[in-house]
Amino acid sequence: MILIPTKGPDDWKHLLADPDLHWKEGYSAYALAHRWEQAEGFPSEIKEALESVPALEDVELLLAIPEYKVSLPGGGAASQNDIFCLARDRHGLVSIMVEGKVNEPFGPLVREWFVDPSPGKVKRLGFLCRTLGLDPDQVQEVRYQLLHRTASAILEAKRFKALTAAMLVHSFSPTYNWFEDYAAFADLFEVYTSMDQVHSAGKIGDIHLYLAWIKG
Repeated sequence: MILIPTKGPDDWKHLLADPDLHWKEGYSAYALAHRWEQAEGFPSEIKEALESVPALEDVELLLAIPEYKVSLPGGGAASQNDIFCLARDRHGLVSIMVEGKVNEPFGPLVREWFVDPSPGKVKRLGFLCRTLGLDPDQVQEVRYQLLHRTASAILEAKRFKALTAAMLVHSFSPTYNWFEDYAAFADLFEVYTSMDQVHSAGKIGDIHLYLAWIKG
């Protein structure tokens, strides 16, 4: 993969699946681009939340890639993550997937996505659950998007040989829309969530997973 550095928020627009639809004020892609381009490294609210965890003290952003695609088995579309961050803390590399939100929902529940499943969907769901150490029966009432975004963080941690992975929701909603969906997902890992805090979701193999909802 060859990357070209951005010169400002507008360089993020052409990476979107539907730029005309999603590049507007009040949409997450627009909000993320402007907030992250303003920052030197992590936005302050992200860095503060990460560094509140002793294991992530002195975390440093190495690179951030907007609209980062992670291929998944079973055919169909890749997981298109709003931002992939490769970071470094005192222990080594950290793989972080950032999901931006304003008013957009997290998409269908797994059981809705999995109605009359094709062989490809059966293969994909099985793979995602194995990657996250979950059972397919456990995940039916959570949002499919959160499942594959978190799996993406684990998969890229393995690819870069990082021992830490995180899935962060960076929310710009003044009414905290869809937080309850995030909380239901975190509950699968026995995480009692609160906003602006990074929570340990335990270890998956050798990789320590963290989850967070952070207000932008």
